[in-house]
Amino acid sequence: GNEVFKGEDTKLYSYLLPAMQTVYKTLVDLGLDKQVIVTSAHSLDILANSFPPSAGSFRQDLAVYIQPILSFHSQVKSPFLINAYPYFAYKDSPNQVPLDYVLFQPNQGTTDPITNLKYDNMLYAQIDAVYSAMKAMGHTDIEVRISETGWPSKGDENEAGATVENAELYNGNLLKRIQQKQGTPGKPSVPVDVYFFALFNENLKPGPTSERNYGLYYPNGNPVYNIGIKGYLPEMDYSSASPKIKILPVCLSLLIYVIAYLIYA
Repeated sequence: GNEVFKGEDTKLYSYLLPAMQTVYKTLVDLGLDKQVIVTSAHSLDILANSFPPSAGSFRQDLAVYIQPILSFHSQVKSPFLINAYPYFAYKDSPNQVPLDYVLFQPNQGTTDPITNLKYDNMLYAQIDAVYSAMKAMGHTDIEVRISETGWPSKGDENEAGATVENAELYNGNLLKRIQQKQGTPGKPSVPVDVYFFALFNENLKPGPTSERNYGLYYPNGNPVYNIGIKGYLPEMDYSSASPKIKILPVCLSLLIYVIAYLIYA
C-alpha cells in the first residue's frame, strides 16, 4: 500500500495490517523473511503535531490502526516509512517558512524548546517528530526511513519555490548529507535513509504542473539538472510506430547507486 490512511475509503484502513501480516507469513514460509522487509509508506498527514519535533504525535482517529502496525514493525524488525516533502510546507506558507531552512542551505535554524536540540533543516525535524510520535505509543525500537522526498523543478504560478535551482539545491544538499551518513539531532547515530522522488518527470501525470516535474531526468533521458550523478540513461526513440530503445553507456556509479538501494530494501 501507499499512503493508505490518506485515502477517502476508510474501510481500507483496517485491511492494511492483515495484508502486511499475510505477506510476511508468506515470506517466512519461503525462507525469505530475512531478505525482504514488509512495511508500508505513509503520508506525513498521519501526524497531528510535528513541531516541535519532541511533541510529535499521531492523529487520534488513526491511533487504533497505527498502534498495532507499530507492534508489527517491532516484532518483525522492519522500518516505518514516511513520504516527507518540506516543499509543501514552503509552498503553503512561503512568507513564514524560510527557504534556506527547507533547502539545507546555511540558516539560523530552529531549536526544540523541550530538548534544546537545534535543527538546521525541516526534513530532519519531520523525521524526529515521527520518532517522538512512535515513542508516545511506547516504541523506541523502530527505525524511520524516508520512502519519498523531493522538490519540483517547475510549477504553476501559485506553487512558490518550484524551480530548477531549488530542486537542484534540495536534492543535491540532501544527497551530500546521506553520503556523510548523517543522523538527525534526535537520532545522531542512525544515518538518515532516503529514497528520492523521482528518477523521471512523469509527463502524463494529472494535477498541478509540479506533479509532472519531480524527476532528475526528462522522459527522454536528458537530465533536468545535475546533483552529482553523471552519465547517460537509455535514450528513448519514439520516432517510429514501433518505439525503439537505443542503449547508451550507463554510468557505473549510477548503476551501483540504484542496485545498492534495491539490495538494501
